[in-house]
Amino acid sequence: MYAERSSPIHHAVVWTATDPSESAQLVIPDGCIDLLWHAGNLLVAGPDTRAHTTTWSADSWTGLRLRCGIGQHIIGVPAHEIRDQRVPFAELLSASEARRFHTIVAASNDAGTALEHIARQRLTEPPDTFGEVVFTMLQQGTKVSGLAAALGLSTRQLHRRCRDTFGYGPKTLGKILRFNQALSLSRSAHSLGDAAAQSGYADQAHLARDARSLTGRTVTSLLA
Repeated sequence: MYAERSSPIHHAVVWTATDPSESAQLVIPDGCIDLLWHAGNLLVAGPDTRAHTTTWSADSWTGLRLRCGIGQHIIGVPAHEIRDQRVPFAELLSASEARRFHTIVAASNDAGTALEHIARQRLTEPPDTFGEVVFTMLQQGTKVSGLAAALGLSTRQLHRRCRDTFGYGPKTLGKILRFNQALSLSRSAHSLGDAAAQSGYADQAHLARDARSLTGRTVTSLLA
């Protein structure tokens, strides 16, 4: 069972997942960083470049999904350092902070609210708008060259800042966001062809190649 709610933290969503049958679930890259609580462990899920399989157990998972680059400001290290990794949050914190944050969640009756509390404490000042602007413009289909020009950056500077903020460069982030948009449209009764066209793909075959590249599966199997 999966459920989510919006968070008062800008660009964040709180989610919970349980599955007593312990069936495997495919987690698709989404350009986000997640702060996780499971079985007494506080973890960080770094930005993924490929889908991975996980198993929701009877023990509930709770996560704070952090979009638009806000996660990098909360974890406190460049996002590319934890790309495709699941790491104990304590490894990124001082010993005293790790103990304090673990106690906050362990003592709470609502792990999601506790994760939000931790995120607020880590966001000591409002992040700049770089992550939000990049995320939004790439979702709208802006090309990397146009994005760099709009931000007044060289393409090399843009790539470096995106790696720190999102875990990978703008081209990879754009690919991931476009693929997720196509999947969302396909699940909303759009045909694959229409979903591909509205998401900025050259054709349906282009969408199929990205599905294989990012997940190792066909689009139809992902929608089944």
